[in-house]
Amino acid sequence: MNTSSLFLKRMLPVALALGTAWAVRGQIGHEYGATWAAAIGVFTVIALSGRQDWYDRLPVIVALGAIAWGAGGMISYGKIVGYGHAPDYLNTSYGLTMLTLIGALYGFLGGGITGLALENTQEKKVDWASLLVQMFAGGYLFWGFFIFQLEWLMTPPRSELWAGCMGASLALGWYLYRNGYTHALRTAFFSALGAGFGFGFGNFLQRMGHASGIQFNWWNVMEYSIGFFGGLGMAYGIYSSKKWPKTVAPHKVSNWIGWIFLMIILPAINLIEAAGTKRMTGIAEGIQAGDPAGFAFTWQLILWAMSAVLAVYLIWYYKPGSAAASQNKNIRVTLVYLAWYILISNFISAIWYTPKFVSQHLYWLNLAVIGWMLYRYSGNDAYESAGPSHTYTSRLLKLWAAALAIILIVSYVAVSINYAHGGAQLRFE
Repeated sequence: MNTSSLFLKRMLPVALALGTAWAVRGQIGHEYGATWAAAIGVFTVIALSGRQDWYDRLPVIVALGAIAWGAGGMISYGKIVGYGHAPDYLNTSYGLTMLTLIGALYGFLGGGITGLALENTQEKKVDWASLLVQMFAGGYLFWGFFIFQLEWLMTPPRSELWAGCMGASLALGWYLYRNGYTHALRTAFFSALGAGFGFGFGNFLQRMGHASGIQFNWWNVMEYSIGFFGGLGMAYGIYSSKKWPKTVAPHKVSNWIGWIFLMIILPAINLIEAAGTKRMTGIAEGIQAGDPAGFAFTWQLILWAMSAVLAVYLIWYYKPGSAAASQNKNIRVTLVYLAWYILISNFISAIWYTPKFVSQHLYWLNLAVIGWMLYRYSGNDAYESAGPSHTYTSRLLKLWAAALAIILIVSYVAVSINYAHGGAQLRFE
């Protein structure tokens, strides 16, 4: 598969899927919203792979990859986004580069664990318990030394858990390197590059959008950017690698646990956290007629009932651990899972009371395009390598240098425009 075909048939669908889901996550937020969004990206990667061994272990692979991507959601970046709106170059470039670092942590953890789940073979099984302990210890030690001892604070007085994710990423990278998981390490690096650039560049797009005066949800544009470029990076890291080894045989119980997490536990947590009664009541208070509390309670019931129906359908349709899953079945599950996520976002944002075109409507257009691409490019043989796995170091360094240069240049462009934002923050005065 040549480079243009790789981009169009494999990378672009994943980027659109993860970008759309991450934009939806802008309404839901935090670790749990990021986990659902990431699950959609990993679903898409596997659905397009043509690998039956990956199809057979899909619930486990998706659950592991999604949790790892979602772990970055504990990082506080609200004030850092504000730095990217500052009137001077120092604060603006600091904000954009720190968002690049945060996005890279999302991508390294998510891409690395996704790759590791794919590279887990019968001959070289992953010691998950040992890895998790090492990542926890690495995160705690890094945070303790750099934050508690040296007080190298990124975003005071907010949480500095970026340092915990940094330590966990270093521990993961060392584990992958010393145990010879070259495919997973490659995927981690390229996912980090994509998500890192996407987050920093997305903040620039958000600032330019506000400066344009066009009324739009520019926060969503930033969220879409990290998902889109993160999806490109993860897809490139996986699909451009030389042929992956055959993964371990599927385990029925593990697949069921992964599916229950994805279809019941994760949606329930998101509904409780993102569509709570207080938020729904707050939306309803803007409605002139009717009882706000009663309105919120009614839509809560509808939202929960809809989610229960979709969960039952996906469990019944997929039947993890029974028959071998086909590519078409995986594509349908991916699209339904994304549609479910969009519906939740539509409900909690009450878009039916918005008499104008908003970003929420674009999600459905994205879903249609993603569905067309998935079915258009399905039926292909298992992907072929675009090159060996061990020749990417020089390319990666050049790409990172280019990404950072672009971030510094667009920071200058941002401050060159006469624009002031009410949410601007100053790290350095």
